[in-house]
Amino acid sequence: MTKTEMNAFRRVLSRRQLELGNSNSIRDGLAIGSSSDELDRTQDASDRDYAMSSLERSSDRLREVRSALRRIESGTFGICSGCEENINPKRLAAIPWAQFCITCQETADREQAEPALVLAA
Repeated sequence: MTKTEMNAFRRVLSRRQLELGNSNSIRDGLAIGSSSDELDRTQDASDRDYAMSSLERSSDRLREVRSALRRIESGTFGICSGCEENINPKRLAAIPWAQFCITCQETADREQAEPALVLAA
């Protein structure tokens, strides 16, 4: 990967890091209000659940973006953490924080889903 391409990824990831770090609007949905109406309380609880899920996804993505920035600094960006082969440039263009090539990512996704299947059985 050229230095120009690496700098472009660094800019994209830094911009995404700022966006995710400034997502205070998600936290606003966590405010606990009180209402005497049962329907309002149910809606508020649903809104809080949604906000918690969004906050968790944003936090996970921020962690992935920061990890990608560290890989850029260490010189390992674009190299799969699983098989140590180069990650396809098209994959990096779509998901610049990708840690794995598509094959290793599919394996990791299957392994992550298996414990959930065992628990559900």
